Amino acid sequence: MQVTETASTGLRREYKVVVPSTELDAKVNERLVDLKGRVRIDGFRPGKVPVDHLKRVYGRSVMAEAIETAVREGNAKIIADNKFRLAMEPKVTLPSEQAEVEELILGKTDLASTVAMEILAPIELTDFRAIELTKLTAEATDTEIDDALKRIADQNRPFADKGENAKAAKDDRVTISFVGTIGGNVFDGGSAEDVAVPIGSGSFIPGFEDQLIGVAAGEDRLVKVTFPPNYLNAELASKEAEFAVKVKSIETPKEVSIDDEFAKSLGMESLDKLKEALRDRIKQEHDRMTRQRLKRGLLDVLDERHHFELPSTLVEQEFENLWRVTLEQMKTEGKTFADEKTTEEAAKEDYRKIANRRVRLGLVLAEIGDKNNIKITDEEVTRAIVEQARQMPGREQQVWDYYRKNPNALAELRAPIFEEKIVDFLIALAKVTEKTVSRDELYKVEDDEKAA
Repeated sequence: MQVTETASTGLRREYKVVVPSTELDAKVNERLVDLKGRVRIDGFRPGKVPVDHLKRVYGRSVMAEAIETAVREGNAKIIADNKFRLAMEPKVTLPSEQAEVEELILGKTDLASTVAMEILAPIELTDFRAIELTKLTAEATDTEIDDALKRIADQNRPFADKGENAKAAKDDRVTISFVGTIGGNVFDGGSAEDVAVPIGSGSFIPGFEDQLIGVAAGEDRLVKVTFPPNYLNAELASKEAEFAVKVKSIETPKEVSIDDEFAKSLGMESLDKLKEALRDRIKQEHDRMTRQRLKRGLLDVLDERHHFELPSTLVEQEFENLWRVTLEQMKTEGKTFADEKTTEEAAKEDYRKIANRRVRLGLVLAEIGDKNNIKITDEEVTRAIVEQARQMPGREQQVWDYYRKNPNALAELRAPIFEEKIVDFLIALAKVTEKTVSRDELYKVEDDEKAA
């Protein structure tokens, strides 16, 4: 096998690989000898089939195997001899002319192929012990607990009939039946009986609830609305509709006393126990944000301190994924670049920067994991699958089977576990200063947060 470098630009390499026909023929004969003791052909005793006869019967398929093996060995030789780490799988170009292919299959010519690959640049890791980070923390305040209690009370408040001749107002609950039409025709999903509509909740089509203000029990009202451009049912998006509404009853919310009895109605022993549970929940939310902000700060430092050439194929792949998701989301939300106060060109430039950052950080984290022998255990993967299964009650076995049968899905599950272990490793080495801040400061989102 003869390997010759034909191009070297940046991280891209190209080679010409020539495998002599004699070498291919030797691989074919070796394979045929292996087959000789295993195949059964009429007219020959087991193990006594002449190799020449086997070659006539299986020669073409065995030569194809030999070519595949030679290509694989050529790639491995290039990588091993040059100590390359690849960004992507090598791209191999084989002869394509019919006559040339036929000559090759018949063993009458050498195998000449080209191999194009993009490699990873060496990464010089920073001194992790010199990294300085600020860990922002916030306590769960009494005000936050009171606000949470009020929200829970609002969600669980009882309603009472508003009385004869009463008119519906904001925050009232109106029970209605309705039939929806578009262009005079009833459409699927546009009709229902005895539906409770909290006015002002925003749970119905925009404009629907507002038109119920002032109705009385027993009244009929025609409600006209336009479905939003991003409506889940694409067939109804942006269409004008009319709803013939029959008002059944009107109820007004009653005040809720936030006391021990209220707590007991929620399954808690007392109001103090309910407040304690809310404090714990709010603290957990703050702790998650603390972790997120600390991790973001660490990734910023890693991004700033590591400079090396990035594989263009990985960057372009990451950009294409980001851009596709962005366009799909904008379409779903019915937004344009003008709505986002930008242009398509400017947005592309921003997302290319994000793609560069993500690829750089991905390579740096992978290098850190490799150099420090950070591994993911089977137990950690199992815990992650269990957590996924818990989120789908009644379908646990399907979740297990899905990950068992889909290596790519399992790899996607392992990736965040690996990343978090590396983050923990780095935070343990860095100089971390803790700072207590307000809730608002802890949850403040930077303009470029999406780049994380």
